[in-house]
Amino acid sequence: MLPYQATAQEKKADKPNIIFILTDDLGYGDIGVFFQNQRKSKDDPSEPWTSTPQLDQMAAEGAILTHHYAAAPVCAPSRGSLLTGRSQGHANVRDNQFDKALEDNHTLGNVMQDAGYITAAIGKWGLQGNKKWSENGDNWPGRPNKRGFDYFYGYMRHEDGHEHYPKEGIYRGKKEVWENEKEVSAAVDKSYTADLWTAAAKNWIKNTVQDQNKPFFMYLAYDTPHAVLELPTQAYPKGGGLNGGLQWTRKKGHIINTASGEPDSFVEPEYANATYDDDHDKSTAEVPWPETYKRYATDVRRIDHAVGDIIQLLKDLNIDDNTLVVFSSDNGPADESYLPKGYVRNTPDFFNSFGPFDGIKRDVLEGGERMPTIVRWPSHIAPKQEIELPSISYDWLPTFTDAVGLPAPANSDGTSLLPSLTWKGDQETPLIYSEYFQGQMQTPGYQDFSKNNRNRTRNQMQMIRKGDLVGIRYDIKSQDDDFEIYNVIADPQQSTNLAGDSLTDLQQWMKDKVTQVRRPDPQAPRPYDSIPLRASKVEGLKEGIQWYAFTGDYPWLPKMDKLTTSEKGIAQNLNEITYKSSSAYYMLKGYLKISETGTYNFQFSAKEKGFIRVHGAALFDADYGYQPNTLLQAKINLQKGIHPITIYLQNSSKEIDPFTLEWKKGGSSKIWDVGLFYYVP
Repeated sequence: MLPYQATAQEKKADKPNIIFILTDDLGYGDIGVFFQNQRKSKDDPSEPWTSTPQLDQMAAEGAILTHHYAAAPVCAPSRGSLLTGRSQGHANVRDNQFDKALEDNHTLGNVMQDAGYITAAIGKWGLQGNKKWSENGDNWPGRPNKRGFDYFYGYMRHEDGHEHYPKEGIYRGKKEVWENEKEVSAAVDKSYTADLWTAAAKNWIKNTVQDQNKPFFMYLAYDTPHAVLELPTQAYPKGGGLNGGLQWTRKKGHIINTASGEPDSFVEPEYANATYDDDHDKSTAEVPWPETYKRYATDVRRIDHAVGDIIQLLKDLNIDDNTLVVFSSDNGPADESYLPKGYVRNTPDFFNSFGPFDGIKRDVLEGGERMPTIVRWPSHIAPKQEIELPSISYDWLPTFTDAVGLPAPANSDGTSLLPSLTWKGDQETPLIYSEYFQGQMQTPGYQDFSKNNRNRTRNQMQMIRKGDLVGIRYDIKSQDDDFEIYNVIADPQQSTNLAGDSLTDLQQWMKDKVTQVRRPDPQAPRPYDSIPLRASKVEGLKEGIQWYAFTGDYPWLPKMDKLTTSEKGIAQNLNEITYKSSSAYYMLKGYLKISETGTYNFQFSAKEKGFIRVHGAALFDADYGYQPNTLLQAKINLQKGIHPITIYLQNSSKEIDPFTLEWKKGGSSKIWDVGLFYYVP
């Protein structure tokens, strides 16, 4: 084995190691550099504050993304979108579909594997599949080892993440910990999960750097600070990195070096005797923080310690400069308590964990979806950056493929953030879109919220952003419901609805756009599912279709919009496209002219691979796992008028007719139509 300080990693300096750290229910306002430091600077004893020195240091050494969103305001759909690079308009996990199997398609895991990486998922998963969503749920078809991860250590089930001592099961009962295909909870005595996942992550990184001549990708998903708010056994071990901090011992009954002492006992000293002005009267004595909030603050600080520990390990292994680390959260802070009787409820308004926004977990308001996100990559990202570009969690898959020199898969809804992070290249504008359903539950009535955002019914919700303006809809009854429109720069609490006569064009754009960037999911029905995709206003059309050819050899069908074109042309119809011997990939762009509003049946097959979008809606995905020449069928509602279509193809064998695409109006008895395409000169 190679010594840690002279590793084979140096041979792979052109490809960065990548670590994505995801926390659970951590709010934008919980991190010092995003909000708590400002709270502290006010020195108001009625507003208690916490601190995160290690995360603040990470931010000082890299970039903070102050307008970064979660794809959904609750964990399962948020994680599903993150892992697949697909928005909630296309992801197969939506709403409260906990434990539904992550679709068998491109994931952060298998994409990085195909890019030459060794991969690991550590911590909370919750996307394995069960009987509620599949007849074969007991087989866990979506477990990490089947979705692109070489190694897994953590909780498989969503519910398990509500308990932070898996063997003891102090408040929520005993839970299962899995190492790949083996259940290993018998060995995790007195192991607080945040410590357990950190030690496992460090151990895997050390072994991988020592043994593998490959870069690595790690998805490290904590199940804290959410849910039961249990405490660690003891203070975080001193030091950090290779020889300090959390360590993996593998000793029976003492698997990590904090598996001793008393479970659920240690409060961070900074908070143990903290007091605050509970009645906003400085003439009266301050009172101690309720135990619930000492717990919450300790859990957040524990993650802070862990991040510093992991970064120190990267330095000790001499891989720090070329390791890209992202820190974020899955959704906004939660107003819920899993603690037993005797504890006050954990409400986010004690520390204003939602930051300067309104909304919490399960809200598409900014507080439910704006995430505290930090990115560090010393050799490529300048320190002390604040990036205000609006971005979203499904942007990370294309960002990581870009970082290793590859285009994203064609089915990705995200946009690479690398130009903004590294100041190199032109930054494409990301699509910021979310949809979610939460019954008749209401937003909390916190006094810190604007009156219009207190106690409002959630039900069906939608969010889309354009520039500084965010459109939201709550309790949606139909597609005709107007969006509330807010300038989230001038009005971060979304208190003044700007929708009105002056923004009628934007209102229509939002209503049109949200029909064009999604596909209905029968297991997550929406009141706007049957609305036809709005037609585009396009003038000067001519018959024909534009084609672009690309050279290269990619492990998946690539999104080609940013690739360098080797040749291009215009064909009068699909049969006249010239497939060049030097090119393997093709992008066809044109318009369909729909003569009558209604539901249209499409069918498509490819001799190699293909992917089709109408507007931004994914119509056909014939890439991952596609068997050549398989006929795919889909229905889509289209408004009378012009609809842009983009076809991505792989045709490395230079077939004269590499695909078929036909359509007809639903219920029509006429034969399938290959139709005419149009383009704008």
